[in-house]
Amino acid sequence: MRNYIAADVDEYIASAEPAAGPTLKSLRELVKSTIPAAEESISWGVPFYKYHGLLAGFSVFTSHVSFGLAFALDDDVRERLAKKGYKTGSKTIQIKFDQIAPVVEIKQILIKRAKENEVKKAAR
Repeated sequence: MRNYIAADVDEYIASAEPAAGPTLKSLRELVKSTIPAAEESISWGVPFYKYHGLLAGFSVFTSHVSFGLAFALDDDVRERLAKKGYKTGSKTIQIKFDQIAPVVEIKQILIKRAKENEVKKAAR
């Protein structure tokens, strides 16, 4: 759900389907605890995080939350997530309201991208 009225992530979560609340809150905390210096904002109508460049965001849909990345997922990560019952796109992980977010994989993805962004920034 894109919410162009929400001024911040708290408002976005508050306006979402109540069943999505726990997943949205856990993803937010996961990003903030993994990359504490990430900037949190509403971009493109959804919560989005930047750290020396684009990092990740999430959006709520009818029966799932989509965790979106600013880059393509590695094939091995997509395969691991599929084996655990998550549907993936080239840059997204769908988390159904009754699923727990794949914490280990998301942490690994965020750390990898944050390091890549740091290297790109240093090379400029």
